[in-house]
Amino acid sequence: CNYGLLRRSRQCKRHAYPHLPDVTDVTTAMTPSRLLLIVLTLWGLAMIVPDLIRVVQPLGSLGFFANNDGLIYDVEGPFPNEAASPAWRAGLRAGDRIDLEQMHCLPGDHARCRDALAVLGGVDYVLPGQSFTIALAPSDTEPAREVTLMAVQAPSNFVVRTVILLDQIAGIAVILAAAWLVWTRPGRMSWGFFLYVNWFNPGQAYAFYALLQQWPVLLLAQNVLGCIAQAAGYAGLLQFVLRVPNDRIEPRWVPVERALPWLGLILALLLLACYGSVFGFHTEAITRAGIFAGFPVALAALAILLERRKTQTPEDYQRVRWVIWGCLIGLPAFLIAELASWTTFFETRWGDFTPREDIIGLLYLVNGVLCLFVFEAIRRRRVVSVTIPLRRVTILGLTLSLPVLLLHEKVEQIQEYLPGWTWLAIGAVAVFLITRLHESAVHLVDRYFNRALDAVEQEIGSALLKASELAEIDRLLAAEPFRRLKLTSAAAFHRDGSRFIRGASAEGWDGSNAEALSPDDDLLRPLVAAKPFNIPDAGDSGLPEGLARPVLAVPASSPLRCYAVSLYGPHTSGTDLDHNERAMLARLAANAAAMYAELENGELRAEIARLEHELSDKALKD
Repeated sequence: CNYGLLRRSRQCKRHAYPHLPDVTDVTTAMTPSRLLLIVLTLWGLAMIVPDLIRVVQPLGSLGFFANNDGLIYDVEGPFPNEAASPAWRAGLRAGDRIDLEQMHCLPGDHARCRDALAVLGGVDYVLPGQSFTIALAPSDTEPAREVTLMAVQAPSNFVVRTVILLDQIAGIAVILAAAWLVWTRPGRMSWGFFLYVNWFNPGQAYAFYALLQQWPVLLLAQNVLGCIAQAAGYAGLLQFVLRVPNDRIEPRWVPVERALPWLGLILALLLLACYGSVFGFHTEAITRAGIFAGFPVALAALAILLERRKTQTPEDYQRVRWVIWGCLIGLPAFLIAELASWTTFFETRWGDFTPREDIIGLLYLVNGVLCLFVFEAIRRRRVVSVTIPLRRVTILGLTLSLPVLLLHEKVEQIQEYLPGWTWLAIGAVAVFLITRLHESAVHLVDRYFNRALDAVEQEIGSALLKASELAEIDRLLAAEPFRRLKLTSAAAFHRDGSRFIRGASAEGWDGSNAEALSPDDDLLRPLVAAKPFNIPDAGDSGLPEGLARPVLAVPASSPLRCYAVSLYGPHTSGTDLDHNERAMLARLAANAAAMYAELENGELRAEIARLEHELSDKALKD
């Protein structure tokens, strides 16, 4: 019995295991690591929660973007045209350069420091109504000069606001999920995952940084902490993949684990150097290098996972597959969004390929959804095939992309004719329609991919309705699903008096396993609900062990009586039974219940006929 089993099973009593601490002490004791977890969680939420204000009230913009070399590469910003940009109206043009030596932070010069932090490093938004003074270096056509700009509220529409809302909700969910893992399953694996998602989550932090611009010292401190957190996130990702899914590490990976603190330190120094622009240094190349460092980290994480999956059990192999796909898609999507947001990487000689704000938001959202995939792979003992959630995420991405791509330009045109408050109602309707469209699309796609499963159900269901013997029903409930679904075990227990007797067609069961089950057993207590239920890993009721251990119990019940219960193991590949397979087995059990009742009624009718015949013969003799 371990702590996890102690939390799950009521059979583990305190008096039976006096050497273990009380469950309450295990789950609620406050330790230094938990205090640190609370602080980091609150900090992570504090960065992204303020951005929810952008759903109802956009931030302001100066109308230009500059990189960490001081090069002004865009004087339109988020505005629909250059004429609406404060920077363009003040005379700024693409190709102008900020004088980094004049703008650099000096101790005690808070105003200059505030201005530098607001315009360098790809900052997109500031508080509306604030003014900033920018020192420009001399150019071929203009002398050195200073320009004062006042931030104007940036335009927005319900597409952008919907994406922001989804990003923030996903970011909050990911951080809380990772914190819950550390709280309930503390260890290097869960801490690594938390450190990663506490920074690499889809939540955006523009409002948080805009608020901190009022206090330059706090903003500088936040930038330093952010660099450390980002480096810790990279190291945490590698720590996580070295131990996923059971927080165990093979001896050959121990040297890699020991090197992670040094890797984190190097990355932290590289990221800190990116902010040298506010002290007069040209750091655009360093900024790109800092972001690009994430790609080799992602490749290293993927390589480690691909190598480690060979040593996993079938169940854990499937869980690792979820993590692999999360790293393969999620982290690159996040890094591309970061490159688009904070650098001029997509500004090329062939044109500007920088994605729009809503597309960048969708890239962040992809990372968040896949982080939730990874969370599920850690939380669950078994998972379904990774193709199922990937299919649904693909449908979700397409469903969200259609309105973004089709309505973006039209929204910009028609929003001028509608009052601002109407967009809240339009957004609510749009979210509802997108949700319904996603559900319908998932249903249609599932019907396409489940054609073979539907054929199996129709064949077995028809055979059940024609069964004339108890053994035949047992075979159709056990042997056929075992063969057709490629399960590790399957057995049907039909009622015999006060017990359930195992049928002769059980697969994956042997003489050492239970041949009868009592309705009073803890295993069968959920039968009273007359619905399929999961079988816990804890406890011993004579079930097969290992991969063949049943995971699902499906009762064959009428509203008044349970005639049988079938126990099914997972797939031989290690994947759990998915929703459609469970629903199919439940429907087959309903057919079986009707046939069990029909056979019982047939036996009763035959017995009544026999007794009536005997009474008739006796009456004739008398």
